[in-house]
Amino acid sequence: MHFDARLSRIAQGLERAELVLKNGRVLDTNTGEIYPGDVAVEGGLVVGVGEYAGREEIDLGGRLLCPGFVDAHLHLESCLANPAELVLEAARHGTLAFIVDPHEVANVAGGAGIAYLMECLKGVPADVYVQMPSCVPALPEENNGGAFRAADMAPFLGDPRVLGLGEVMDLPAVLEAREDMLDKLRLFENRPIDGHGGFLRGGALNAYALAGISSDHECVDFDAALQEARAGLRILVRQGSAARNLESIVSGLVASGVDSSAFCFCTDDKHIRDIRREGHIDHNVRASLALGLPLIQAVQMASRNAAQHYGLRHLGAITPGKAANLLVVDDRDGFVVERALYRGRPVESWPLPEKPACPDELLHTVRLAELGPDPFAMADGPAAVIEVVPGQILTKLRQERLPGLRGRFQPDGTYSKAAVLERHKASGNIGLAAVKGFGIRGGAIAATMGHDSHNLIVLGDNDRDMRLAVEELVRCQGGYVLVEDGYVAGCLPLPAMGLLSLQGASAVDQTLDALIRKAHQMGVPEGVEPFVTLAFLPLPVLPEARLTDRGLLDVTAGRYL
Repeated sequence: MHFDARLSRIAQGLERAELVLKNGRVLDTNTGEIYPGDVAVEGGLVVGVGEYAGREEIDLGGRLLCPGFVDAHLHLESCLANPAELVLEAARHGTLAFIVDPHEVANVAGGAGIAYLMECLKGVPADVYVQMPSCVPALPEENNGGAFRAADMAPFLGDPRVLGLGEVMDLPAVLEAREDMLDKLRLFENRPIDGHGGFLRGGALNAYALAGISSDHECVDFDAALQEARAGLRILVRQGSAARNLESIVSGLVASGVDSSAFCFCTDDKHIRDIRREGHIDHNVRASLALGLPLIQAVQMASRNAAQHYGLRHLGAITPGKAANLLVVDDRDGFVVERALYRGRPVESWPLPEKPACPDELLHTVRLAELGPDPFAMADGPAAVIEVVPGQILTKLRQERLPGLRGRFQPDGTYSKAAVLERHKASGNIGLAAVKGFGIRGGAIAATMGHDSHNLIVLGDNDRDMRLAVEELVRCQGGYVLVEDGYVAGCLPLPAMGLLSLQGASAVDQTLDALIRKAHQMGVPEGVEPFVTLAFLPLPVLPEARLTDRGLLDVTAGRYL
């Protein structure tokens, strides 16, 4: 909406506004104040804060009024269902802007996958922006669905929803200034470029920042966050379904007294079931308040800081000309978002957009070579082992002695067997490793969601059930499956690229809940989210050990064992 004489009269209080939120306490993210005032809205914009009359008026009764929240980094594919449903659920909790990195669909289906995801998001009550996936595949040697190069990104640049470049995970390509990476960095010069270098220090961190990378969501503690903030990066404090780094970073922020303007909130990967249970970015705000972070700073981190970083000048504050993305909050006993308004309209009044039909080419993406007679055989004795870290997506690399019988590894309650099978080109590649701390007994668990190449990963305590789990995922063309004692105990089909269901979120969550309960009954510890943890075991850019279809990778040393 362009400024004109009518808007001027409304802003001056000479004419009634379309909507006025009266008797609220306005949280000003610019000045750090909370003060009483009416907020006038016209045509989806805030036109003034002060004393106003409206054609429609809502009495807030002294409640807090905050700008809509921003999720500074997430992968919508983690919802497993219609991405629009995750946006709508999070919007009800006050998140009205999303910075999406669609590298999951890109790793399976390239630009076609990204286009389908963006089509699913039309008409949602939120501002959804996209960072072009920078590392598809995550590392050059990865076997995924295909490469997504700078030339493949260029056609998307004309879309106003495309802001910049997504998380740059291939650290060697940056530090060595490889030409294919430089092509991408140059394409997005002077645009926001997200990072993935939470364990870089010293000169390597300086070079990473010098390359133009301006944010990171991979810091797991305050020391790492502080080092990156000092290098000029914006820290995206992550609190999702599996990776939960908020307590460590915010506690350090509170204790140190460091300026919080370099910090934002993100979820990275959060299931709809968890959003319904505990909230979205509003949960991050509540958790930060409980750790002693002042209210003003928590709301700035949830809104203004991210809006400024990504150049979203119409978001992040309640001032004239900003979008009327507004939250009515009861802060008398906690922090509860009672009502969310997108462009001045209640979020609950927006219908769920009709989901577009999934193209047929995206429904047949699980292509495996025929399994041989003994595809999962491993030797016992001394071996490198991946150890799961409860509550984190990081792992430890251990050297341990595997139990066995007649020279062959026999999984037990401590050690499971894992395999990653290349599923895009039927190459026959199978990587094998032992995993400590997953705990599954009497069966197997498998998925086609395995970050970021999304090859098929299966883990179990016997080869028969592992094979059956693989066969079931081929049959349903992707998803999650549990096998117990020779029978399929449960399956969540995800036929769209092996990542998304064709059912609604409620049906997906019901099936997923049952699968998670069953996995814990089969021995997976309560501190380990079975399918999210499984999905991150193949991600070759996170320390310390990962399993891909090429074998066990020592990430720190950059070599396969």
